[in-house]
Amino acid sequence: MVKPPAVAIAAASPAAPAGTPPESAARPWGLTDDAFAQRRPLRGQITKREVRAISLYSLGLRPDSIVWDIGAGTGSMSVEAAVLAHRGMVYAVERDAAGLELLQRNIAAYSPGNVQLIPGAAPEVLADLPDPDAVFIGGSGGQLPDILDTAAQRLNPGGRIVVNLAALERTDQTRRRFKESGFQVDVTMVNAARGQEMGDGALRFEGLNPVFVVTAWRAAAPEESEL
Repeated sequence: MVKPPAVAIAAASPAAPAGTPPESAARPWGLTDDAFAQRRPLRGQITKREVRAISLYSLGLRPDSIVWDIGAGTGSMSVEAAVLAHRGMVYAVERDAAGLELLQRNIAAYSPGNVQLIPGAAPEVLADLPDPDAVFIGGSGGQLPDILDTAAQRLNPGGRIVVNLAALERTDQTRRRFKESGFQVDVTMVNAARGQEMGDGALRFEGLNPVFVVTAWRAAAPEESEL
């Protein structure tokens, strides 16, 4: 009896257009703080990984999200958001000229190719950017009220704004400003501690400075009832 020949069929996916970010990043999501080039002695000026994880989750990113990262600093939020929004675009806004070289270095090292550096101060430099689906504010250069108002006005329907703050007074001011603009608001205090091994091998914990994470979104408009 003659056996039928075995046939294997391979289907090739169509090539993506030039410049299209990859469907999945070449690296896993989640980098340690030490992975980023940072200014010395201002090593602590970075969104710590514990706060970064909660802030990214709160942004509610989709694969095609347009993201503003205002006060990008080292770019830790920008490059991690770029992995999650790999078919979208992240705009890393930074006003500190002294830190732009390090920011660019981190973007080149860790982003999947969809982060654009925007040098300059917000809210002025936001005018020419596309309307965002998500806005992260890690620094404001003293312009927080104006930045909040601009983000609230430009945010796409269904979008979210996340603000990281160190002071309780500014946190409450931010919450109140969002409420006055018709937003729903959630406030979380992230108070983390990292394990440190002692000389005798015992484990102790070293606390990080607490950070307040303010998340704002507009409630969906209720559907009209049928007559």
